[in-house]
Amino acid sequence: MARLNVNPTRMVLTGLKKRLKTARRGHKLLKDKRDELMKKFLDIVRENKRLREEVEEQLMVVHSRFVMARAVMNSELVEEALMFPKMEVSLTASTRNIMSVDVPVLEFTTEGGTEGDIYPYGFANTTGELDEAIATLSDLTPELLKLAEMEKSAQLLADEIEKTRRRVNALEYVLIPNLEETIKYIVMKLDENERSNLTRLMKVKDMVLKDAHKYS
Repeated sequence: MARLNVNPTRMVLTGLKKRLKTARRGHKLLKDKRDELMKKFLDIVRENKRLREEVEEQLMVVHSRFVMARAVMNSELVEEALMFPKMEVSLTASTRNIMSVDVPVLEFTTEGGTEGDIYPYGFANTTGELDEAIATLSDLTPELLKLAEMEKSAQLLADEIEKTRRRVNALEYVLIPNLEETIKYIVMKLDENERSNLTRLMKVKDMVLKDAHKYS
């Protein structure tokens, strides 16, 4: 603990007591915020883990079907079939607030084609594996966006938790102890000055009484 470099006066003491009260209240609020952020963070991490496992499993299916399609079809035919997508995807990004942290919200819309008609090629020269790969990847798009949301949200919350933790520690281990030590020092100084003044007053009183007795 380090004592603040201030003058030991009653005015300064009053100001420091107000600062200490504010610091303690801020410390409690920040601890509550940190704890709530941790709860939100852990909820997102658990959901993120579950969704990531599902997405990775489906991506493995997509990959295996693309591999099968390339094994059966000519490489040039695969590239030609996928060269001009039938549907265009537009992504919209917004934010929502979690404990004063703005986390992303991703939404997408599609243009072109009709519902269920997502294949940009005819079926004469392609295989069923390619169709299944494209269908699975199309169905997986919302989950991929949700996963991106969650991973970015978890990163932002983790950053905010670390900032809040540093502020809590600064208040708990630096500012509040320093204020308490300084207040204790000022109180001791004021008490010491008061005792000194009282002693001087008593001596003056004795001198006045002696002089009065001498001339009486």
